[in-house]
Amino acid sequence: MTHQQPILNTSPKVSDEIRQTTCYMCACRCGINVHMKDGKVAYIEGNRDHPVNKGVLCAKGSAGIMQVNAPSRLKAPMIRTGPRGSGQYKEISWDEALAIAVGWLEPVRHEAPEQLAFFTGRDQSQSFTSFWAQSFGTPNYAAHGGFCSVNMATAGIYTMGGAFWEFGQPDWDHTKLFMLFGVAEDHDSNPIKMGLGKIKKRGARVIGVNPIRSGYNAIADEWVGITPGTDGLFILSMIHVLMKAGKIDLDYLSRYTNAPVLVNAAEGPDKGLF
Repeated sequence: MTHQQPILNTSPKVSDEIRQTTCYMCACRCGINVHMKDGKVAYIEGNRDHPVNKGVLCAKGSAGIMQVNAPSRLKAPMIRTGPRGSGQYKEISWDEALAIAVGWLEPVRHEAPEQLAFFTGRDQSQSFTSFWAQSFGTPNYAAHGGFCSVNMATAGIYTMGGAFWEFGQPDWDHTKLFMLFGVAEDHDSNPIKMGLGKIKKRGARVIGVNPIRSGYNAIADEWVGITPGTDGLFILSMIHVLMKAGKIDLDYLSRYTNAPVLVNAAEGPDKGLF
C-alpha cells in the first residue's frame, strides 16, 4: 500500500491585483507595487521600472503596509476619559473634535495668534500646515522636514544648483571622492544606498563623518568620528585649509553660488572674511 504525499504549493497566490503607486514612508518617494488580495493590502514590493529605486525597497517601505492594516490605526478622533497616561480613551465625532479645537484656539487667535507654536511630524502635508499657520497668524511652526532631507536639499541648491533625492542626485558616474556627513542611523534612503554601491564597485573613496560608526559609515573607507556638535567647526576648518592651499574654484563660486554676497569687503585686522 502506498501513501500519496500531499502536494505542496511552493508558489501560493499572493494577490488578486497589483496597484502601482509611490511609497510615502520617507522623502525618497520610491516606486512600489502594492499587491491586493480580497480588497486589502497583502504585500508591498519595489517597482523595478521606477527610476528612483529600480525595485529596491527598504524595511521602512515594506512596513508601509501597517499604515492601512495596523490594528492600532486611528479611525476616528479620540478623547481621553481617564487620567493622563492611563490609556483610557473613547471615540468622538469629527464635529465634536473640531468644536474642542476651536474652543482652545479661537481665543488665542483673537488675542495673540503668535503665541501658538507647534511642530508636526512627517505628515506629508507640510504645505497645508504652512498655509494653515499663516492663515491663523503665527510664524512659529516647524515640521519634520526642517530636521531631515530639507537641509540636504538646501545644501544641494547652494552648491550644485539642484537638490538631492527626488529632486536630483550626486554625479555617481563620475564621483571619485564622496563625503557623507551625519546621516541618521535609522534612515533607509534607497537612492543613497544604490549610489554608494555604485561608486564603491568602481573604487571611489568614501569618507564618513559621524560620531558613531554604523549604518552608512560602516562601509566607508575612512571614518571620522567627530565629537557631537562639532560638524560646523570641522567643515570650516576644511574650508580654511582648502583656501590656504589655493584649491578653491573661485570662478565657480563667483558664477554659480551666492559666495560674493557673503564676502566682507571691509579692510582691517579685525575684519573677517565672511
